[in-house]
Amino acid sequence: MEPEEFDSDVLRQFVLAFKKGKLKPIVKSQPVPKNNKGPVKVVVGKTFDTIVMDPKNDVLIEFYAPWCGHCKKLEPVYIELGKKYKNEKNLVIAKMDATANDVTSDRYKVEGFPTIYFAPRDKKNNPIKFEGGDRDLEHLSKFIEEHATKLSRTKEEL
Repeated sequence: MEPEEFDSDVLRQFVLAFKKGKLKPIVKSQPVPKNNKGPVKVVVGKTFDTIVMDPKNDVLIEFYAPWCGHCKKLEPVYIELGKKYKNEKNLVIAKMDATANDVTSDRYKVEGFPTIYFAPRDKKNNPIKFEGGDRDLEHLSKFIEEHATKLSRTKEEL
């Protein structure tokens, strides 16, 4: 609730709208990018559901903070990863500034930066957290290959 003026009538209308299911949640979001054609798709609060939760695609999503040193170190590696898989029709490499955008699914817990999840196209509510491996091209690629539901290349070709 973000009322301009707050009084009993405003609160009453809010509660009635809530009971009728007519409220839309307020989602903290940066503006939707006008050009999102790069190797790494930018996700914001308003596009989380349409990009990350899209049942047609596997999605690797990095939740980052602009001030995070580990995130800054990962950025060139992550761009390389995006370039490596740019021709995969059913795989999206994405990132989201978790300090400026709400994550609209409680299945994607962000407790530190960077946090990386793989969201298989057929199991969006059971994302797989990247843990324990080095955040380099080799380990991130291996993670994708292990969990991807549909890649056009085989592991032997890599």
